[in-house]
Amino acid sequence: MCYDDNARPPLPPGESGSAYGEDIILTAADGNRFAAYAAHPVNPKAAQILIYPDARGLHQFYKELALRFAGIGFTALALDYFGRTAGLSSRAESFDYMPHVQQLQLTTFFQDVTAALDRLRTGAGAARSTFTLGFCIGGTLSFLTGTKEDFDLAGVIGFYAGMSRKFGGANKTLLEEAEHIKYPVLGLFGGDDPIIPQEQVHEFDEGLDRAGVAHEVIIYPGAPHSFFDRRATDFADASADAWQRVLGFIEAYTTK
Repeated sequence: MCYDDNARPPLPPGESGSAYGEDIILTAADGNRFAAYAAHPVNPKAAQILIYPDARGLHQFYKELALRFAGIGFTALALDYFGRTAGLSSRAESFDYMPHVQQLQLTTFFQDVTAALDRLRTGAGAARSTFTLGFCIGGTLSFLTGTKEDFDLAGVIGFYAGMSRKFGGANKTLLEEAEHIKYPVLGLFGGDDPIIPQEQVHEFDEGLDRAGVAHEVIIYPGAPHSFFDRRATDFADASADAWQRVLGFIEAYTTK
């Protein structure tokens, strides 16, 4: 688990405008109903974000992150992973998430992604550039989403993405799939993350070289796993830089 119930996303740079959020339920093509949170800016920009949470699924950190994006003009939607195995129940800190992580199937996850993208691309959203952004297991899933050309994404972003997990229904790990990613990539990692060896991060970077896609892979020296937390004051500079890089990446690959 990346974030407990007291974690909060750092504030983005600049001033925030008006935004509002809502809990929603989406339905995948196979009938799976899953929770999501949609955040809407009053004056939307030309890009929108699909957020993949950490292993706990959709909890408060990611709802607030979606609102952070909406406050600076980006429509954002955060989805939950566990509709098929845990239903629509709460993802509070007491939620026993690991049995559900172990049942997660990549093929059905992509069905949920399709439903979420359809929601984002309704109406005016059809004209916006769409990015995925994930944390920990969500970072891995964000990059794996990048192997699917039919999702028509503008780019994929991941914080502290694990490299060696093989999901149900998948034949390869992220390291093995890196050279098949189709979209620009931004990867953000902690240099003092015991879960993700730096050697794997460098190997991932080399796979992206072979993929021939634009990419930037950043390692923050001394930063731990889950450094992007408003409480982590020792790593406030890394969080501020990460925000700037995420926003710069979105700006660079948004179709004007």
